[in-house]
Amino acid sequence: MYSNGRIVPAGLIALALAALAALAAGCASTPQRESTGQAIDDSAITAKVKAALVADPETKARDISVKTYRGLVQLSGFVDSDAERHDAERIARHEDGVRGVQDELVIQTQRSTIGRVVDDSAVTAKVKAALVANPDTKARDIDVTTSHGVVQLSGFVDNREQRDAAAEVAKSVTGVRAVDNGLQLKPPAQ
Repeated sequence: MYSNGRIVPAGLIALALAALAALAAGCASTPQRESTGQAIDDSAITAKVKAALVADPETKARDISVKTYRGLVQLSGFVDSDAERHDAERIARHEDGVRGVQDELVIQTQRSTIGRVVDDSAVTAKVKAALVANPDTKARDIDVTTSHGVVQLSGFVDNREQRDAAAEVAKSVTGVRAVDNGLQLKPPAQ
């Protein structure tokens, strides 16, 4: 084979084609993994939903976590009322690209003090560390929020075993009063 007047070995061409095929396969999606394009689309949806929540005077966007996987938006965190919960869900549903909304928001009944916030932050940090240390959980896919010792797990995981393992890990951490397991199974590609 000739290139710019030079002979290029067939093995080198085969190697280059194999590398390109591997690169293309790395960008493809699987049932549990998004393609690069899907991940970018989901990031854009997450940003649009979060911006809309920030712009809305009725929702406390800082207390609401937004995750998106293949157009499915998950709202999690703690809100003050059922009305705030419904507002957040309505806002998310109206953004372009949203295929569905999973509402994992929890209505908190107690007000937080500075000491309580510090305690909850410490519990959150310990749960995250325990999830990272556990080989059965994918900590990067799991958000952890704590309010008054109640730990909320949210995000998208590959299977029920990962979902259950994360809850067991969180329950085992000192300071956790209860676990609200809002982890969802990743929806299949469509």
